Amino acid sequence: QPGDVLRQPDLARTLRRIARDGRNGFYRGPTAEKIVATMKQGGGLITANDLARYEAVYRPPVTGTFDSLTVVSMGPPSSGGALLIHMLHMLEDLPLDSLGWNSSRYIHWLTEVERRAYADRAEHMGDPDFWEVPLSMLLSKAYARRRLATISPDTATPSTQVFAGDPASYESRETTHFSVVDQAGNAVSVTTTLNTSFGCGYVVDGAGFFLNNEMDDFAAKPGVPNIYGLVGAEANAIQPGKRPLSSMTPTVVLKDGRPWLVVGTPGGSTIITTVLQVILNCAVFHMDVQEAVSVPRVHSQWLPDVIMVEPRSLTRDVEANLQAMGHVIVPYVWGEIGQVNAIRITARGLEGGADVRGSNTAVGY
Repeated sequence: QPGDVLRQPDLARTLRRIARDGRNGFYRGPTAEKIVATMKQGGGLITANDLARYEAVYRPPVTGTFDSLTVVSMGPPSSGGALLIHMLHMLEDLPLDSLGWNSSRYIHWLTEVERRAYADRAEHMGDPDFWEVPLSMLLSKAYARRRLATISPDTATPSTQVFAGDPASYESRETTHFSVVDQAGNAVSVTTTLNTSFGCGYVVDGAGFFLNNEMDDFAAKPGVPNIYGLVGAEANAIQPGKRPLSSMTPTVVLKDGRPWLVVGTPGGSTIITTVLQVILNCAVFHMDVQEAVSVPRVHSQWLPDVIMVEPRSLTRDVEANLQAMGHVIVPYVWGEIGQVNAIRITARGLEGGADVRGSNTAVGY
């Protein structure tokens, strides 16, 4: 109830072990023993040796440009940064401002671009330690223009006719995001996740935290969707030691070489398109950051072959125009798309944008 005090002594002891012993406070010793015991109770396969051998890997960010802005985001095994930049490259040559925000033409182009990006995601993206991800292709403006040229300005392309590009031809809901900028101008964008709400539903007994269900981010079977409706192929198949493909898209946008926008969100497969729309809202439609994160959003991801919408995101005329083009429009299954936390750096100082969709807060001190 509001006003109650939640005490988590098991979690406090876990955090103290990590503070005292670093990674060994989690991957070895009492915490690891508790994880393995909970795994055995639930029929899991992770052993003490698996935990002891685990190492975090530094991955370089991916970088692209949109007009005069430089976009820096997360690289594989997250698909977020590469797809975000790929979509921005496709949209860069379009007169988005004259189309008008959330007009039928704007939503049409946005949807068609997203379809092609997610088709590439399904076919080509996975853990780069196990799969040759064609990053040079996905980040190429020439490739983006070729993909854009396959879009009709007046007619929806059925997803059955949208195919991944050929690299041989070219070089949770239980997710949390925070954005931070300090007085020296350093900017941090961080996204973490359990995947879906409460992860796999198991709390590590005596340690005070949930186990994730990130296995759902693998392609368990080619062409079969996961909980977010995403399909995958061999690039994201399950293998020992492999990291699953993610949609997390923590992003810093630079203007004149300095941080201008720090942004990210939870939302599963909608994360990438949510960050895309917030950047466009700020850069193209000149919204302040609070408006940019709060206005209604839409989402498409190749399969299923629909435009998913929030309540009141489209006018009746816009919806009718899109349907006349061949688009199928459905309410987003969870109602709200994303919960963005963003900061924009201006000459006057910092603007915080906390999404009205959840218990998000902007704080300055």
